[in-house]
Formats: sequence, structure tokens, C-alpha cells
Amino acid sequence: MPDPFLSVVVPVLNGMPWVEPQLQALSAQELPCAWEVVVADNGSRDGTRSCVEAWSERDARIRWVDASARPGAGAARNIGVGSARGRTLAFCDADDLVRPGWLAALMAALTDADVVAGVFDFGCLNGRPASIPIPAATRQLGFLPFGLGANLALRRDAFEAMHGFRETLPAGEDIDLSWRLQLAGFRFAVSADAVVAKRERREGMPLLRATWAYGQSGALLYRWFKTNGMRRDLRGAVRTWAWLVAMSPRLIRPGLRREWVRSFGVRSGRLSGSAKYRVFFP
Repeated sequence: MPDPFLSVVVPVLNGMPWVEPQLQALSAQELPCAWEVVVADNGSRDGTRSCVEAWSERDARIRWVDASARPGAGAARNIGVGSARGRTLAFCDADDLVRPGWLAALMAALTDADVVAGVFDFGCLNGRPASIPIPAATRQLGFLPFGLGANLALRRDAFEAMHGFRETLPAGEDIDLSWRLQLAGFRFAVSADAVVAKRERREGMPLLRATWAYGQSGALLYRWFKTNGMRRDLRGAVRTWAWLVAMSPRLIRPGLRREWVRSFGVRSGRLSGSAKYRVFFP
């Protein structure tokens, strides 16, 4: 197989059964150039490897890579890039679903940018009607826009100039990379046509742990980027904590409970991260 122009890197850990429909959606993407899919397995103990290898037999563009040397999605992506052959890199997650035209839209947007974030449909895979696709964040955390590793593309030279994802972050390594790229002068854009359907699987304690990790990361990001202009939203923190207290008696409602757990996880993680990293980012 000749060196592809584009590599799609998909980090995965115990991705069954969702990795299969994602691979099917990726294999159906249409591009005028050569490309590949690198599934970077971070130590799966289910049938992920056998599933990916079965797909490799059907589609030579898809291959499994052992990315278990270091834990974490950022590490898996970095290891995957190390095995990738493309001059352009795209990232998505194993449990989501890329829409038709996703890769073509990212490639088109990269003609005028160095890093491109796609948009997300948060409804159709979660028992709700398909939502109008929206960016992960055009401006959040009081700083620059960013993309998520679940829907991101960039030039390989830009990725290597930043030495890839920082693996020390408990979460949010994609936010950090987006910001470092922009501060280094690389052009950031959002493609409204590069759509990924996002799957929400976490509930209860898994959701709390995930959002708590993002909260902790927010404090560390503030420590790193406050001198570049990242700002705290103290009024927003007060409003959120007031809402959490006011809504706590109503947590019997499942929809409200999920939103409450998500908000509580982020805010409590920020307080924990503030203590750990010696900043104040509530």
C-alpha cells in the first residue's frame, strides 16, 4: 500500500460493540486521495483487536496498532500517530459515528487552516432526535476556541511542532493542543460540514469520574495558560453552585440527575485541581 496522504487515528480501550459501526462508517468515507485508519488500542481486554483485524482483512486501509505502552487517550493518539503514514492527521473516537462526508469536509477546511475542529450531533445516538450539529466549543474556559479529539484534523507538521498531545493531563489534552497550536501561530477553523454523532454512555459514578477529571484538567490548564489570557468566570461558578444546591432535592428525575452529576463533577474537579495545582479555578 503506498504512503497515504491522510491518516485517521482512532484511540480505543474496550471498544466493543461500538467500534464496529464506527469502522463501517469510516470505511464508507470517500476521498480522492489515499488514506488509512489506524486503530490505536490502549490495552483492550474485550474483542476489540479481533474485530479490527477482521475489518483489516476486508479493507486494507484499516489496521490495528498496539498502543498499550502508556495509558490514556492522549498517549494512544500519540502512539497511533507514530505508526501513521499520513501527512495529514484526523482523529475520532471509537464509540461515536462519523457522518458521510466527514473526512472530505475536514480536508477541504484544511486548505485554509492548519487545524480544524468538526461539529457534533449530540442527539441521534442517545435516544433523542438528531440535533443541529454544533461545535464542541468556540469559546469556553475563558480563552481560545478549541476542538475535541473526537472530531479533529491537522497538518502533521503542526502536530509534530507541538510534540503531540501532552500525556500528563487527566483529560482535556485536545483542548491543550488546540490552544498551543493557536498560540504558536497555527490557523484554527471549524468545519460545519464535518459531523460526528456523539455517543453518551456514562451514567452515575463513571460520569462523575469523567467530569471530575475534566474539572481537574481545567485547573491545570488555567495554571499553564493564565499568563496567555485565560480567565476565570467567578460569577459563573457561583451561579452553578447555587443551581446545584437548588436542584439537589429534585434528583429523582433522570434527565436532571445526569445534568446535575455532570455539573457537580466538573465543579468539584476544579476545586480539587485548584488545591492540587495551587491555583484558584472554581
